[in-house]
Amino acid sequence: MYALALATDYDETLADHGTVTEDTLAAVVKFKESGRKLILVTGRELPDLERVFPEHDIFDRIVAENGALLYTPATKKERPLAPPPPQAFVECLRRRGVVPLYVGRTIVATLVPNETIVLEEIRRLGLELEIIFNKGAVMILPSGVNKATGLAAALADLELSPHNVVGIGDAENDHAFLRAVGYGVAVANALPTVKQTADRTTLAARGAGVAELTGRILSRDAELMNTIRQRVKVGTDAAGAISAISPYGGGMLIAGTSGIGKSTLAMLLIERFVKKSYQFCVLDPEGDYEHLEDVVVVGDAETPPSVREILDLLAKPANNVAVNMLGLKTDERPDYFAKLLPELASLRARTGRPHWLVIDEAHHLLPAARVGDSFALPKELPATILITVHPDLVSKDVLKTVDVVVGLGPEADQVFSAYSEAVGIDRPEGITPLSEQQVLFWDRCSDRPAKPLNVDRPKQARKRHKRKYAEGDLGDNSFYFRGPEGALRLKAQNLMMFLHIAEGVDDATWEHHLRAGDYSEWFRDKVKDKKLAAEARSIERNADLAPPESRAAIAEAVRQRYTGTSLN
Repeated sequence: MYALALATDYDETLADHGTVTEDTLAAVVKFKESGRKLILVTGRELPDLERVFPEHDIFDRIVAENGALLYTPATKKERPLAPPPPQAFVECLRRRGVVPLYVGRTIVATLVPNETIVLEEIRRLGLELEIIFNKGAVMILPSGVNKATGLAAALADLELSPHNVVGIGDAENDHAFLRAVGYGVAVANALPTVKQTADRTTLAARGAGVAELTGRILSRDAELMNTIRQRVKVGTDAAGAISAISPYGGGMLIAGTSGIGKSTLAMLLIERFVKKSYQFCVLDPEGDYEHLEDVVVVGDAETPPSVREILDLLAKPANNVAVNMLGLKTDERPDYFAKLLPELASLRARTGRPHWLVIDEAHHLLPAARVGDSFALPKELPATILITVHPDLVSKDVLKTVDVVVGLGPEADQVFSAYSEAVGIDRPEGITPLSEQQVLFWDRCSDRPAKPLNVDRPKQARKRHKRKYAEGDLGDNSFYFRGPEGALRLKAQNLMMFLHIAEGVDDATWEHHLRAGDYSEWFRDKVKDKKLAAEARSIERNADLAPPESRAAIAEAVRQRYTGTSLN
């Protein structure tokens, strides 16, 4: 379930000339019985609304006075969202004969053409008030207060994101909140400008239009909301056409060889999540995302991440979380994730959030061959981005939830071969060589072949977590000193352990790996440090260096980059 709430205007939207019909009421009751929330957003004062609409208590929240008052029918609690109107202003309007004149907790209202007098008094008194029109009504409120700000307060109360809300209205004062929700709808009787703002216009007018909309939400849910404001751009093809992903679609697989740009593409998508105010959670086994902007990091190299802290943070729609797993041993991470994933799935079922999951090193966290406790996967993993070097080592059940496959680098074709073989489908046709700024994009739910996309660079670069490589546990990426006969198996799980073992191994073992280029290969492919690899390669090629000299040279290159303040 993606569309979790309906926010509706009252007059001439839910109500037909001030009254809600039995058919409309039955439709919204059925909508609520589906487990979704109802929010009424109106310009009326609360006592007036209670008088004309006795059944108002079916709503979970009521935003009254055009955004200035929040009311919870279940508890009868009122919360003003703005200060009361200046008494001097109200008295001036009365002295000037403005009738009718309605004064609420915050709102002051009248009818056209009284807006001329209202504006004159605002200017004369030097007040920070603004006029909002609602067809023939003239509403005066503190600057910045409108239906969108009131709805935001209601959603914060309900711990819902605007992305998961459908809004419907008819008049000028509905523009703001229709733009703020994930999908905006105008009833058939709405003003032409409101229809332009909305994503859709109902066939029926007023309450019948609301009933029409609730029926569509119940039958189609997220499919109804497939608009540009929901989609996230990945890149553009040669003709300039945009390819995008949706938060209610299946997962996305980003795969390619090490160091080819997988995390760079993930960073670009994360920046676009932030821009669109999507909530996301990054599962970060190696601490590579702790420097992300707009993110709260849970866990570090010394402290395992707390599941409770993660869930408490994600309970607020404005929080994005990176789960740093460096404090867990490599073989502990799949079990930890197996416990966290059902909690995240439960949160998503209740709130639709986090909208996106980003799972780095997916072949470690969601392995095809799992050892330990059974891994009960959710039936679906919508809006989940899987990043891996080895798609063939990711759980087949997880791979089957993927809708979009993105391959990077000169071996992108192998990504599609590995994926297709794993899930038992035909490999896509039309795979072509890529330029450096391109990725190969395949929407496997469509009939279109895979195609190259040009992608932008992210504004922030992913910072390498040096302490991970220096002092952490690289697990499967560890270096093994085996010696010329393969008789040894000395494991260096990080760079400091590498230096420690290197000091103690015999010259034959050291020289064996040196001349084979094993050190530079490890630095490049596993430590992912091309500069260190280049320095090591130069040392490996220098045949004039004796074992103690080459050992000292490589140790100095490592220490220059991975000790002291350089670890931060």
